[in-house]
Parts: sequence; structure tokens; C-alpha cells
Amino acid sequence: MLKNRLNNLEATHFEHSKKEYKKILKQLQYQLLSLQQILLEEKIGLILAFEGMDAAGKGGAIKRLTQRLDPRGYIVHPISAPQPHELRYHYLQRFWRKLPQHGQIAIFDRSWYGRVLVERVEKLATKEEWKRAFKEINQFEKTLSAENYIVIKHWIHVSEEEQLKRFIERKTDPYKMWKLTDEDWRNREKYDQYLEATEDMFAKTNCSDAPWFIVQGDDKLYARLTVLQNVIQEIENQLNKRGIAFTLISDEVNEQRVEKEENE
Repeated sequence: MLKNRLNNLEATHFEHSKKEYKKILKQLQYQLLSLQQILLEEKIGLILAFEGMDAAGKGGAIKRLTQRLDPRGYIVHPISAPQPHELRYHYLQRFWRKLPQHGQIAIFDRSWYGRVLVERVEKLATKEEWKRAFKEINQFEKTLSAENYIVIKHWIHVSEEEQLKRFIERKTDPYKMWKLTDEDWRNREKYDQYLEATEDMFAKTNCSDAPWFIVQGDDKLYARLTVLQNVIQEIENQLNKRGIAFTLISDEVNEQRVEKEENE
């Protein structure tokens, strides 16, 4: 069961100092920057989808993921409820319109999986519609993978206890109040229903060409590093699978760059 798997992840924490975290973070970010240039040269598009419970840390992970990328080569799409004019089309239409060019990166802060998550739980889609969506989404991602795209999907999880702690923090922090809405509180009441929907989603949409990565988000530092490591490793796997030879900037050069920044 998904809930048991997530419970097993809850004990995972970043066990080093904040200084060590920052050093590792920078090294991973430079590795990803190097891979970004390879993707551009090889004309391979990268699609990153992020899902997770409210306040799980998706935005923080995306911020660290993009911090040192070439800003000309990526775009972040924050996905909310479809606009009235978008409801006139098949639900995937608005995502087709946001796909990156070959060699570019598109990051989706929530994604087409809304059909089988929030639309399912909130009954915004019929049972027939969200059940059919599993096949539609698999075909959508298969089409992209076959068309020289790399698709990587992350679910960042947060426990009920940690989620409540973050909600209260947002409620009392004037710089974070904007992050908390009445809808977040309503969604929290359906926590178990979202877990059930998520379990179905993993079972029916995880595949080698568009894998799901589950990340425990109770420890933000651990989650941010893990997301970067997953993205780097999967890009390298997909390049190898395509028979593309590539050379990354060496770890030694990355370390020298990090040390130089720290001394400036």
C-alpha cells in the first residue's frame, strides 16, 4: 500500500550541517546546468511534473532545481483550475500548448494528473472520465517519450502532522499568508481520499519512459537534494538509453566553482 511505503520514508532526513547542504546543493545544480547544455545540443526536450500534498514543498524544490539553470532554456508552469475557455477542449489540450521545444525544459507545478487527483476527489470529473484518463495520460506520455522528450514525474509527500505545522506557519507569517487558502484546509479534510487516488495513479501510470519518483518532503533539505539527484540520474539514464555519449563537467571543476563562490 502507498501509505505504508510513505510511512517508511518518513524517517529519512538530511543528517549534515546547513553548510554541507548548501555545498551539495550547488554541486548538483552545476551538474544539472551541464546536462541542460547537453539536452540543448541534442535537441531533447525535458518535461518535469510535480505533484504532492499541499505544503509538501513543491515550490521550494522547483526553486532550487532552476536556481543555476540558463533562464533562456526553461519555463515553469504553475497549474491551477482550468479557465472557462479551456473547459471547451479536452483537458490535455492546455498541456499540449505548454510543451517545450526540443532542447528546452518545461516544469509543471501540478500537471495533467489533476484529472485523476483533485478532479476525482472533488467530483469535478465523472468516474468514467477519470478512469479513462489513466489510459489517455499513459498514451500522452508515451507519445512524448517517443518524440525525443524525457518525462520525469515527482510526488513530494508530507505527513499530516508536518502539513498542519506548515499550514499554521503560513497562517501566522505575513510573508507566507498568500500560500494558504480556504481550499487548502478543505483538501486537508480529504487527506486519506487523496492518498487513495494517489495510490491508483502510481499503480496505473508508472512506466520506464515516464517514471514516478516518490520523495518524502517532511525534511525540506532532504527533499530538495533528492529531487535534484533524481532528475540528474534519470536524464543520464535516458541519454544512455538513446545511445548518446556525453561528458559532464568534472566533479573537481564543480567543487572548485563552489569553493570560489563561497570565498567571494
